[in-house]
Amino acid sequence: MTLISVLTAIAVVLTLAYAVLNGMRDASTAVAASVRTRALRPAIAVSVAAVFAFIGTMATSGLSVSLVQELNINVPAGVAGLKLLISGLIVAGIWGIYCWWRGLPISSTHALLSALAGGSGAAAIMGDESTRNVWGLLLSSVIIPMVLASIIAYVLSYLLVFPATRFLRYKTSRSVNDGSRAGQAVAAGAVALGLGLQDGQRTGAMLSLVLITGNMMAPGPLTVAIQLTAACALSFGVLLGGWRITYTLGRRLVNFDPLRGMIAQGVAAGMLFVGSLVVHLPLSTTQAVTSGIVGAGRNQAFESVAWRNVNRVLWHWLLTPVVCVIGGAIFALAVRPLFAGS
Repeated sequence: MTLISVLTAIAVVLTLAYAVLNGMRDASTAVAASVRTRALRPAIAVSVAAVFAFIGTMATSGLSVSLVQELNINVPAGVAGLKLLISGLIVAGIWGIYCWWRGLPISSTHALLSALAGGSGAAAIMGDESTRNVWGLLLSSVIIPMVLASIIAYVLSYLLVFPATRFLRYKTSRSVNDGSRAGQAVAAGAVALGLGLQDGQRTGAMLSLVLITGNMMAPGPLTVAIQLTAACALSFGVLLGGWRITYTLGRRLVNFDPLRGMIAQGVAAGMLFVGSLVVHLPLSTTQAVTSGIVGAGRNQAFESVAWRNVNRVLWHWLLTPVVCVIGGAIFALAVRPLFAGS
């Protein structure tokens, strides 16, 4: 096998491993509220999430094509580009595992894109003219989506509690909770579908980029084989579950009832659909759901938010692009001398 074939194979394996990690982490995000309020049993919740994540990944490829086009201008072709991709995947994977172990819900996509941007920036500093628009990548794919997802999900979830509680004010608590739990079961599937539309398509985009960089395929629409591979990897990760993060989202940030859980999940799902199908913007499932849960839970008669834990999560959201940009740059520079003559 040639060197470029070996590096392409390594990059494909790392991409699929990262997709499994992503699915494992975001399974918690999709089902945490439903499991917390006992709308779904954990085993059923992750099974439902895996099925809908698979469907979402296979449903469309608009976001994937958009991401491939944007990322392709930051990754040189051949061995240099593959080393950059491998570096980014390793750095983002290490950060993702660390945050999972600490029970911290962060965006796997923002970690990966930031690591790739850091590697691209390092390559540009070293004189590689094929890497450009690094700050544009960070702004359009990390910073803007992070700010929008967090603020919109929080505000919408907070505000929607008002009409919901007013509409249901004459219902008994039991009927409201039972109806909300049924709504949560549906909303959990919707969030998982959004997970596939967002994260599943991004996995497909990464696989395409790896194969294009390794000269294994020409630029163009995603193939069914790539979508199917991405869907299987993400769904397998969802089935593994990531209960450390489920505990954080369900127990450590805010106390919420089934009604507020349903509102938060519904808002998050709607945002993921719009981001993928309408504006082709890579939104974080984790940030949309977490912000929605805190926003809806905040709108209660009693203080329900553990702000110390919320601030800890927010700090790690802000640290993610910083750590991964720096890590991606350092790792890319470290591996740059390898196979330099190839």
